[in-house]
Formats: sequence, C-alpha cells, structure tokens
Amino acid sequence: MAATSTSTNNLRNRNAVLTGRRARAMMRVLRGRPPQGIAPAPVESDSVLEPASAIVDWAFYKNGVRQYEVTSYTDAVRRARKGGGFVWIGLFEPTADQLAGIADEFDLHPLAVEDAVDAHQRPKLERYDDTLFAVFKTVRYCPHELGTTTSEIVQTGEVMAFVGPSFVVTVRHGDHGALGKVRTQLESNAEHLALGPSAVLHAVADGVVDDYLAAVDRLQDDIDELEAAVFGTRGARSVDRVYHLKREVLELKRAVAPLAGPLHELAQRPMRLVVPDIREYFRDVEDHLARVREQVVSFDELLTSILQASLARLTVAENEDIRKISAWVAIIASPTMIAGIYGMNFDFMPELRWRFGYFMVLGLMLVVCFSLHRFFKRNGWL
Repeated sequence: MAATSTSTNNLRNRNAVLTGRRARAMMRVLRGRPPQGIAPAPVESDSVLEPASAIVDWAFYKNGVRQYEVTSYTDAVRRARKGGGFVWIGLFEPTADQLAGIADEFDLHPLAVEDAVDAHQRPKLERYDDTLFAVFKTVRYCPHELGTTTSEIVQTGEVMAFVGPSFVVTVRHGDHGALGKVRTQLESNAEHLALGPSAVLHAVADGVVDDYLAAVDRLQDDIDELEAAVFGTRGARSVDRVYHLKREVLELKRAVAPLAGPLHELAQRPMRLVVPDIREYFRDVEDHLARVREQVVSFDELLTSILQASLARLTVAENEDIRKISAWVAIIASPTMIAGIYGMNFDFMPELRWRFGYFMVLGLMLVVCFSLHRFFKRNGWL
C-alpha cells in the first residue's frame, strides 16, 4: 500500500509538471500564429518555417475548402469545436514542450504523445477515447553508385497522425516524407476533403504507400543490375555488394510489413472516426501495400539466392586458383628437384664427366615440364 501511495504521488507531481509545460508551450504556439489579416503559413515543405517552432503549416477547413480568412489559431480551434469543419496542424520533429500545448488543447493521450516525440515506432493504429493514433514509416530511395557498399540506399522516417472528430495533428520525423504535396492534392479535391479528418488520414497513408511503390521500382533496377554483375566475368567478387543491398531490402521490409495490420483494420473494420465512404479508399491503399509486400519478399528471396550463388562461384573460383597454383608448383618443382640432386656435388654422380651431360639434364627438365603441363591442361587444371 505504501508503494502504491508513493507511485500515485509521483504520478500527480509528474502530471502537474506536464500541465505547466503544456501551458508554456501553448503560449509559444499562440505567439507564433500569423497576425490578423495575413494568410496562414505556406504549404509544408522539407523544412520548418522557423528553427524555434515545430509548426510547419496549419489551416481550418470547412466543406472541403481551406478558410484563408481564419488567420487566428485560437479562432480556428474554436470553430472546429463548434462543428462544421476541422483543423489540420502539421509538425516537424517537435520536442516534448512544443507538442505539450497542442496535446493539452486536443486532449491527446500521454502515451501517444510520448510515441510522437520519441519516434522510432513500428507502424501501428491505436485508439484512445475519441482519438485515433496512426504511425506510418516513410521511405525514400537514395541514388547511389552500385559499386559502393557504404552508401544508404533506403532512408526511413516516420509520420504520426492524431485524428479526432474536429482535428488532425500530423507529426513528421526525418528529412523526407513532407506532407505539403498531400495537403495540396487534398485542397484541390474539395469533395474528398469534405469527408473530414479521416480523408486526411487516408491521404497520408496513400502518400506513404506511393513512396513505397517508387522505392521498390528503383530497387528492382538495382537488383537487376547487380544480378547481371554477379554472374559476369568477375562477379564472384560482388558478395559484399549483394549483402549490402539485402540489408537495405530488410530495412524496407521492416517499414512495410507491419503496416498491413493497421491498413486492414482501417479498410475492413467500422470505426466511428472513419467515414464509411473512406473505407473504400483504404482498401485501395491496402491493395497497393500488398503489391509492395510481395515485391519486397521476392527481393529478399532473390537476393538470398544471388548471395548463395555468388558464394558458390567464389568458392569455385578459389578452388580453380588453388588448382592452377598447385599445377605450376608441380611443374616448377620437377627441374628444381633435378637441379638440386646435381647440386649435391658427389664424386660418383652419373654423367658428370660426359661432354653432353649438361644438355641432357636440361632436355630432361624440359621434357618433364612439358609432360606435366600437358597433363594438367588436359585435366582442366590450367
């Protein structure tokens, strides 16, 4: 009982500290809002607007249209709570203090907020009261030289989405996966955006999976090129490159495979925060993800086969080299043996006093070397 009381007191103290932090962070967010009469922040790009702020872009949407006249963050939140629209806030790698104010404003669950700050999460979908929390792994293919074994081919990041009845908060980690293009496409399709926050969740998932498709297409080219190189003239020396590419495919597999469960749940299971019409769109995204998963699995199996074949070719090449070395050693050892015997300088050696003895020994060496060379050549050793 004493331990329980102590834990309870510690939790209350921690909540009090978090509340203070959230209040201070919220004030910083409100101070950073655009002045009256100025449009909201520009569309999200690969970098945040100010180093001190994690907010990349925010907007209030009503009937699928961005309301540019709403230039006050407080006014946008107030209108969203009244109904008839929603707020979409985009954040880039926020700290705990920067996210605390928004978390307090929309009553986000502390565990989900902690995951959004720490990053390095597996793709997942969780529900906390009236909020959905989704985690997506973003992927970017990095151009590289095929011969290198140290360059990073697949870069991964994360996009988290808090989805409520009147708000969407997206948190991005990583130098890629910006949602500016997603926001622009949604704003050009008012009918789809009018479906509410779940339409934003679908657009984010669709954009992430589209990046998967682009990455696997580029990886397919790399694997085809590597396969041709491995089975080339000196391809047995490409084992390190095969292993490096296999490691990158494994990184992609870790990003893609766990997303199947959350997407299936969004596509098949009725949820109060997901409009029924949106489930059809999620089924389309699920189909695209299934294609990506099949390709990644096939890449992994193909690279395993290429690696095994490359190792086998390397072993065969080494055996051939050893046989060639052994054959030449045998050829060279024969005249060495004869010369060594006659180099002992014994008095009673055969043909020591014969005028043609020297030429006879040289001829014997040549005959032996030629015979051994013919023998090894015929048996494939040379």
